[in-house]
Amino acid sequence: MSRLALSSADLPLFFEERHAALAALLTPEALAPLARLAAAHDAAAVARSMGEPLGLYAHLVPEALGGAPRGLPEDATAIDVRSLVLIREALGQVAPLADAIFAVQGLGSYPIVLAGSDAQRRAILPDVLSGRRIGAFALTEPEAGSDVASLRTEARRDGDGWVLDGEKVLISNVPLAHHLVVFARTGAPPRDGGAAGERGGGRAGITAFLVDSGAPGVASEPLPMSVPHPIGRLRFEGCRVPDSARLGEVGGGFKLAMQTLDAFRISVGAAANGMAARALREAIAHVTRRRQFGAPLSDQQMVRAYLAEMATELDAARLLVARAAHKRDTGAAARVSTEAAMAKMFATEAAQRIIDRAVQLHGGMGVIEGTEVERLYREIRPLRIYEGTTEIQKLIIAKGILDRAAAEAPSDEPARGGAR
Repeated sequence: MSRLALSSADLPLFFEERHAALAALLTPEALAPLARLAAAHDAAAVARSMGEPLGLYAHLVPEALGGAPRGLPEDATAIDVRSLVLIREALGQVAPLADAIFAVQGLGSYPIVLAGSDAQRRAILPDVLSGRRIGAFALTEPEAGSDVASLRTEARRDGDGWVLDGEKVLISNVPLAHHLVVFARTGAPPRDGGAAGERGGGRAGITAFLVDSGAPGVASEPLPMSVPHPIGRLRFEGCRVPDSARLGEVGGGFKLAMQTLDAFRISVGAAANGMAARALREAIAHVTRRRQFGAPLSDQQMVRAYLAEMATELDAARLLVARAAHKRDTGAAARVSTEAAMAKMFATEAAQRIIDRAVQLHGGMGVIEGTEVERLYREIRPLRIYEGTTEIQKLIIAKGILDRAAAEAPSDEPARGGAR
């Protein structure tokens, strides 16, 4: 692999000089040691090496708190999403395991950036930057996935602290994590049913806590996946934490979770683009090398049609991701929820189609375990689920365009169904 396909090279209108400098560091040669560790399934070594010596975690923390220079009007809690896009595009191409760990390191540290006390930030963030400390984002539960407001893990007041009881599942980085950002219910439980929880007091009753993964009352177990990925289950049984472990205000946990996911959702699309770019590269190499019926596969019209579709979808996905990241970084829009959802939805779904085509073009070899496209086929599937399923993204997009239409409608426009 001579170079990595990064958006900053083809879409410079969305990027700046610092992004070109970052892209110049994200070479196959520089990331080769990381790729070897990932190929050996050494998740702990992968996690450490992205701190030192690679310095990738610096882009998860704002400049004001010791992270990488952002080059924009300073916001003490702002991170440069376009840098995350470039890093995750690169990691998606060379080491999806590293990409998954990197993303969750961000989810497990950004709530501390947003809502942590000075003491929490000083204690945690320097070690996050170096890779000596790995975090996890403990939100999902057996009965609370897309419906976050229905979570049941409880944190009850006990003297000058809190006691946590409950269960979390499908929590990435659990086997590696030193600290957990745990979202628990501190108010009244939601009414029965997810929708009732959304409409009722479910959101307002959630609070975030910073919990040591080895604290008494915390138990964890790994969960097997079809790809190398450090993920597991957490159980809290009488886990006592001081009030100083609280992140932000009581009842502010739902907002904090959404702010964190909103900051990283765009970059999920970037990771998908990286995997799709690798699959397209593998497909091109295969069809130009493989001969059938006396000629390279690439001479066949149907193969060329597949390549055209794959390349076009990848470029469209990269444009959506770059647009959303640029708007987020530059403040070009008050909110970018709609653009972020479009980028995440289209990029992950397009990558699934592109990789599926790459498998098809490889023929029987495409489903042999260990083949690059076979591995990518398994690696891409979770991206359509985590940080908001494709279906949830569609709801966000629809709400955004309807709200925009309502805001732009003339004030004297007759109500729908009324007389004209």
